Amino acid sequence: MKRRRSIALAVATAAVAVTGLVGCGALDKAMDCVKTADAIATSVDKLSQAVSSASNDPTQIEEALNSIDTELGNLKNTTDNADLSKAVDDLNKGVDTVRTAVKNGDTTPDIKPITDAAGEVAKVCTPG
Repeated sequence: MKRRRSIALAVATAAVAVTGLVGCGALDKAMDCVKTADAIATSVDKLSQAVSSASNDPTQIEEALNSIDTELGNLKNTTDNADLSKAVDDLNKGVDTVRTAVKNGDTTPDIKPITDAAGEVAKVCTPG
């Protein structure tokens, strides 16, 4: 939860900074970033919780992955920013990796590829 808030706060701060410095194109990017980062942070949080409690209910991981797939599909369709699209693609690859690990019997899969991709979104959304 703390990670989600940190990502969302960093992105929101970046959005405010960018809108004050640049025109509409930057505003669109900033808004895409805020929406994307928030959805990704929520997804990562859900997956982390599912992995933590997988011993109680292993189906939670699959449900969290399905939820992430749905969110990422929606994000991909609403973002026209190339860098954000790449980050969404990287998240999709991370989800595929975790899904494969779970199908192969891993009840505590490594979600680092997903958290790394979430970090990339935050990086893309921060003005340089």
